[in-house]
Amino acid sequence: MAGSQRSRYQMRMAQGGHDIRAAQRLRQLAFAPMAQGDLECDAFDPLCTHFLIEEQSSGRLVGCFRMLMLASGGEIHQSYAAQFYDLTPLSGFSGPMAELGRFCILPGAQDPDILRHAWAAVTRHVDRTGVEMLFGCSSFQGTDPAPYRDSFALLRDRHSAPEQWRPGVGAPCVFRFAEGLGGDECDPKQALRTMPPLLRSYLVMGGWVSDHAVVDERMNTLHVFTGVEIGAIPPVRKRLLRAMAGA
Repeated sequence: MAGSQRSRYQMRMAQGGHDIRAAQRLRQLAFAPMAQGDLECDAFDPLCTHFLIEEQSSGRLVGCFRMLMLASGGEIHQSYAAQFYDLTPLSGFSGPMAELGRFCILPGAQDPDILRHAWAAVTRHVDRTGVEMLFGCSSFQGTDPAPYRDSFALLRDRHSAPEQWRPGVGAPCVFRFAEGLGGDECDPKQALRTMPPLLRSYLVMGGWVSDHAVVDERMNTLHVFTGVEIGAIPPVRKRLLRAMAGA
């Protein structure tokens, strides 16, 4: 799973506890730099496949994420996202699913090639395992929605989940942007500037989001449930993803 010779980076799966702890240290830097301890970990880590993005020259870890495989929507209650959203509508999804989580990049290493490597690895994994829906929680930094009003207005207007799959509220503190923004219009350029890169990637694949954001004080984020049906990804986008993946 190494990257091309022209790339600064290589992607590989974690090979044991040492690699997983390295990912947890990076997550601590990205998500909770002021918290005590040096590892960001939870009960889902042992259940997931972990992916590491490293600099080829130095071996420095610059990005990571994890994937949890589910046989169908009947197992959706076992996902990380199920702690925060009522995912009952998705329990009827019949095909294999994968939850993409804890995606992060080393602070200061904002090279778009890192994200491209991540999506190449996701594409290979999805193709190899026959996943039919990819989902996760896409996070905005901080818990104040005000800086992201344009982003939330864009999500409300153009990227709301289909009613058959739309998650309900399952967390005690949420920002109901589908209702709370009233008739506010969005500035599309500002919306994209303040939107997390991972979420932008989901949206260009035809992804959709919940109608509310969860206020997650522990992670100091606002996050939206995000899903994309693999069969609904535009053919041009699929070709680009598979080209990146070397498929």
